[in-house]
Amino acid sequence: MSEVKFNVLEGLDGLRRLPAGVVLSVGNYDGIHLGHEKILATARELRAKSGAPALAVATFEPHPMTVLRPHAAPPRLTPPGVKHPLLAARGVDAVVVLPPAPEVLDLPAERFWEVLRDQVRPSHLVEGQSFMFGKGRGGNVERLRAWSKGTAVGLHVVDPVSVPLLDMTVVPVSSSLVRWLLAHGRARDAAICLGRGYVLEGKVVKGHQRGRAIGMPTANLDCGDQMIPCDGVYAARSVVAGKTYPVALSIGTMPTFGPDLRRQVEAHLIGFDGDLYGQVTRVELVDWLRGQEKFNGVEALKAQMKRDLDAAVERREMNPARPVARAE
Repeated sequence: MSEVKFNVLEGLDGLRRLPAGVVLSVGNYDGIHLGHEKILATARELRAKSGAPALAVATFEPHPMTVLRPHAAPPRLTPPGVKHPLLAARGVDAVVVLPPAPEVLDLPAERFWEVLRDQVRPSHLVEGQSFMFGKGRGGNVERLRAWSKGTAVGLHVVDPVSVPLLDMTVVPVSSSLVRWLLAHGRARDAAICLGRGYVLEGKVVKGHQRGRAIGMPTANLDCGDQMIPCDGVYAARSVVAGKTYPVALSIGTMPTFGPDLRRQVEAHLIGFDGDLYGQVTRVELVDWLRGQEKFNGVEALKAQMKRDLDAAVERREMNPARPVARAE
């Protein structure tokens, strides 16, 4: 394999198939946030300077915690259908998907390093400061520094990225922080950390059809194990057949219609006239509009939904990741 044109490779065998001299980064890469962007920018620079044959990312899919401690596994921010195009757009030539299987999970950190050094033979290894790997998370960047010294593998450890949120709090970006922000409805703060709006991906399935009954049909998204933001109504947008539509996105249990309805993700694509059933649809969050409410009847709900639609249209061009200007 002399050259890679964005391939998706599987397992340790896929890792070994990378071309010798590749620039490599290993990690979960969930979210592809600004911290990941800095790592990838460093990797691109190294590839350009060294003439390396490819830039590759080895990522664990799904998260190892889904096997080791399923109850504690974090919900994913970027399913493969979202993650892989983001990586490709950032100059990555190959993604190696490492499954949470015994041959990966039971590999001691030093043995994993030996696989990289002797069988993969990257010219450069680029990681963040918090990178940990190997059985029991026994490896870290300090051990990598010791192991890589005097070898042909150049180790590059990238500092974390900090950003100011809307409340002017300066925080280091991480996938955990993005999940926390989404869990609290802070869609724009999450976007600041991501460098773009958070994207939900789901297959359109049959829901309660309450929206259709009141004249505002919605696409009910089954997002699988992806992180669902907290209940509420969001301004969003979605691209269908190359056209961008403003979206009013409702997440919750529709309390106006009773207490027993299951939680749903419902997207009303404003101006769209078509059938999305069975299709995989992506919706980008733009802004938080309001919390979920129980209205005194359907007419009151319809009046509020009209205001939600107007707000979504007003924000259709908004960049949710626009940084906050600091006062001089």
